[in-house]
Amino acid sequence: MPRRCQVRGTKPGFGNNVSHSQRHTKRRWNPNIQKKRYWAPSLGRRLTLTVTPKAIKEIDHRGIDVVVAEMLAQGEKI
Repeated sequence: MPRRCQVRGTKPGFGNNVSHSQRHTKRRWNPNIQKKRYWAPSLGRRLTLTVTPKAIKEIDHRGIDVVVAEMLAQGEKI
């Protein structure tokens, strides 16, 4: 499963580790992905989403039904 937020689309960032001797080796910064269950009244069922903490705050602020409607409009599989 890819390390990707279903709501915001956050993906890993890539860059370099730089040692004291200035050697560059590749590394990646993974997003803080959490599995969270929500009740969606519009769908009449529970959803399990993989989301970042920022997406959890967005869902709390805007509401699960609005966010789910946008996800479905973008073609996200739920």
